Amino acid sequence: MVGITSFGLFLLTALLMNITPGTDTMYIISRSISQGKKAGIYSVLGISTGSLVHTLLAAIGLTVILTTSVVLFTVVKIIGAGYLVYLGIRMLIQKSSNFQLKDTNGMSIKKIYTQGILTNVTNPKVALFSISFLPQFISGDNSYGPLPFIILGLTFVMTGTVWCLIVAIFASIATKKLRNNPNVEFILNKITGVIFIGLGIKLFQTKAT
Repeated sequence: MVGITSFGLFLLTALLMNITPGTDTMYIISRSISQGKKAGIYSVLGISTGSLVHTLLAAIGLTVILTTSVVLFTVVKIIGAGYLVYLGIRMLIQKSSNFQLKDTNGMSIKKIYTQGILTNVTNPKVALFSISFLPQFISGDNSYGPLPFIILGLTFVMTGTVWCLIVAIFASIATKKLRNNPNVEFILNKITGVIFIGLGIKLFQTKAT
């Protein structure tokens, strides 16, 4: 499939990653709680726009590396694998997390959208995660240039957008339940931590072609 391998596994993993609470999720929840559904939806659109920027940058950069130096591409994969393992271990040892809400009354929809973009684009972990995750599902003899990276990236962004819209709407009408029930977040963090470590080990074992 246009240089993509194990797309079904990618889709499943992407869904699990998207539903795991992180910085972007906390931003969306805080907006939804403090300003309601409309603000939450625009914050989701801002985050998704930022993710698209990361997708395009990762697609262009990784393609250049892949077509010019197998050694450099392997180095990037090793760094990415280490980062995935690090994320996984962090999630496993993390005891809990708290929702930190900020007063956002009076902010315009445009400002909320713009801050959503900046929150995502200026997060270096998102960029590093993109270049560590996407290559695992690109075939070694890829001849489609950046196309498979873009397809995978767009798939990840689309599934993430759908999930975040659900979170935004739910948070706007069930704020109290979300704040007082951290058990779901705790369980998701542990499950995803194991998945990240497994993906990191798999990436370490990948051989350059």
